[in-house]
Amino acid sequence: MSALAVVRPGPLTTVQDLGRRGVAHLGVPRAGALDEPALRAANRLTGNDPGAAVLETTVGGVALRTLGPVLLAVTGAPAPVRVDGRPAAWGAAVAVPANALVEVGPATHGVRSYLAVAGGIAVPPVLGSRSADLLSGLGPPPLAVGTVLPVGPPPALRPRPELVPLPAPPAGLVLRLHLGPRADWFEPGAVARLARDRYRVAAASNRIALRTDGPPVGRARSGELPSEGMVLGAVQVPPDGRPVVFLADHPTTGGYPVVGVVPPADLAAAAQARPGTPLRFVLLRG
Repeated sequence: MSALAVVRPGPLTTVQDLGRRGVAHLGVPRAGALDEPALRAANRLTGNDPGAAVLETTVGGVALRTLGPVLLAVTGAPAPVRVDGRPAAWGAAVAVPANALVEVGPATHGVRSYLAVAGGIAVPPVLGSRSADLLSGLGPPPLAVGTVLPVGPPPALRPRPELVPLPAPPAGLVLRLHLGPRADWFEPGAVARLARDRYRVAAASNRIALRTDGPPVGRARSGELPSEGMVLGAVQVPPDGRPVVFLADHPTTGGYPVVGVVPPADLAAAAQARPGTPLRFVLLRG
């Protein structure tokens, strides 16, 4: 069995898979990769099962020493990839020998890159997932210098594509919005203005939520709700009136009213939107 030793962890690199499904009733967030299509693509390129654990980097990349030969692929946010100082392919499988230095550089576009290795990152699962959850602290901690990550046994032989097409990180972010359940907590016309107003992705965004800068959404009621369940993609409106889009590490309950819910298919683009990216909401009817 091979392994990877962390030489440079980058600003925030975590182990992620498809997350902890079906445990929200226990108060446990889902976690998992923010850009799920990019995770699945990296696993396809390396022959893994779709939900094998990978590394999710944030803007600044990562550097690793291979403690055995590995087959790896980097997808998600485009970034330079080097093996022992020589350029290697991004978005394709790369065979890397033992004791090689693998460097994923800073993202040239987007936010999060995904590095998969054949066999997957084999840290112990917690509640059925190997994902790091930054809100609850479940799963492995973010990578640090000297961390050694075990790699699982080679996956069963299966056809591996040479390339897996993925959309580019967004220059402008469009999020569809299913209204409710608390749209009635906002001023008449405020919800319609939400679709006309223009926002930008705020610098305070993280794995818990994409935060926005822009016009406040006017409230019709004061006070807060009793805490109620929150789902992935829920758009809460806190007291400052600026919408907050819940991502994978979101809390499972909350007391601010939810004006609507963004479909899961739109959240991969949200995961790759850099601070300052223009953002608009499109209301879905019915």
